Amino acid sequence: MSSTVRDMIATYPADLGGIDQGKLTRCIEECIACAQACTACADACLSEGMVGDLTKCIRTDMDCADICNATASVLSRHTGYDAHITAAILQACAVACKSCGDECAAHADTHEHCRVCAEACRSCEQACLELLAALG
Repeated sequence: MSSTVRDMIATYPADLGGIDQGKLTRCIEECIACAQACTACADACLSEGMVGDLTKCIRTDMDCADICNATASVLSRHTGYDAHITAAILQACAVACKSCGDECAAHADTHEHCRVCAEACRSCEQACLELLAALG
């Protein structure tokens, strides 16, 4: 199956060094998917009758979406690569995904959108940690 992220990484004209391109591709794709899930979950929470009870969930969704989008952007740029920035943003993204995943999981029995979002957060967290470990 074709992947735009994989195709763009493969066409990069300079040497990417020793980075695991499979893990990089997966991480970017998981960040994009998680950002979408978190944005949609926050919006769905705003449509619930008990929106006041979901304030923290909405906030963590929005924070996680922003951090995932930023992470995908940073990981998609390779010119002038700075390993310290990459490691820091991967760690921040993993923390945001854990926090959001935990918050959404607390509402998963009541709100299906929170269950779906929690799964996306867990998958993104794992992808960030795997890429971080591969960077050394």
